[in-house]
Amino acid sequence: MALYAMGDFHLAHAVDKNQEIFGPEWTDYVRRIDENCRRLLTEDDTLVICGDHSWGRRMEECTQDLAYIEALPGRKILLRGNHDMFWEAKKTAALNKMFEGRLHFLQNNYYAYGDYALVGTKGYCWEGLDSIDHFLKIRKREVHRLRDSITQAKADGYERFIIFLHYPPTSIGEEASPFTELAEQCGAEKVIYAHCHGAPRWHDSLMGDVRGVDYRLVSSDYRQFVPDKILD
Repeated sequence: MALYAMGDFHLAHAVDKNQEIFGPEWTDYVRRIDENCRRLLTEDDTLVICGDHSWGRRMEECTQDLAYIEALPGRKILLRGNHDMFWEAKKTAALNKMFEGRLHFLQNNYYAYGDYALVGTKGYCWEGLDSIDHFLKIRKREVHRLRDSITQAKADGYERFIIFLHYPPTSIGEEASPFTELAEQCGAEKVIYAHCHGAPRWHDSLMGDVRGVDYRLVSSDYRQFVPDKILD
């Protein structure tokens, strides 16, 4: 039994979106994800996919993409990304009911992995695309959601945490943020995140051991479409 993570599948089985226009590293990426997952994962393993699952904007445009994910080996836990328009945060419970026993959606809840609680939220960082006020508002909301998930897990007796985010935990140039502070407060052992694409973006945020927390970027192109083993 092992825990893996990777983000940003950006599947587009039912919509006209060619991911390969974003660079040669995306050539034949759908096949590569499938082959690497099947090579590494067994049915006893868990894969956390850190957001941006599908380019589809409505559920009917995502059906084939979610079926592709469902067919991968092991338990699949999905985190909400900025492109996952089919998934409204307030409808997470409905998605979990719809895909019960097939896919697991991580938002305002947590999942057990041994004696760890897997917690997560989309997160948010400053990318210069919105006003500071809007950025602070969204980040505050996402921090609240993550804190609520940790509180739920603590109430059920969990003391060990792994945090999953879609966005990086800090904005460019930041050494700390409310997300890193919360990770340190709850004693999280790892913070796993995605979203950063292309070599110029891979070092936008924290990586490695920072104040006792292991930070890892698992964007699919950064990982060359190979899942990262988080725990044995």
